[in-house]
Amino acid sequence: MKQRNFRNYQVWKDAMNLVSSIYLMTQSFPNHETYGLASQMQRAAISIPSNIAEGSAKPNDSDFARFLDIALGSSYELETQITIAHNINYIDEGTQDQMIFRIINIQKQLTLFIGKIRSI
Repeated sequence: MKQRNFRNYQVWKDAMNLVSSIYLMTQSFPNHETYGLASQMQRAAISIPSNIAEGSAKPNDSDFARFLDIALGSSYELETQITIAHNINYIDEGTQDQMIFRIINIQKQLTLFIGKIRSI
C-alpha cells in the first residue's frame, strides 16, 4: 500500500483554508439560513479536504482518484452556492470573485492531481 500524507498536499492545505473562509463568510448570513444555504456551503467546503484526506488512505491509485473526483465535484457545488449567495445579496461581488478565484485554483490543482494519478 502506498503511503500518502494528505497534509503534504498543497491542494489539501488550500482547501482547508477555504473551509475557514467559508465559515467566516457564512456567519454574516441571515439566521434563517443557518440550516439552509450556509449549511450547504459549509458541508460542500468541508467535503473538499475531507475527500482528499479519505482518498489518501485508499490502497490503490484508482480509489484515490475517485475520492479526488468527489472533492472536485464538491468544489463545483460550492462555486455554484457562492454564486447563489451573491445573487441573493448575501455577499458582494468582490467577495464572490475572491472566493471563486480560490475555488478555481483548487479545481485546477485537483484536475492536475487526478490526471497525474490516472496516468501512473
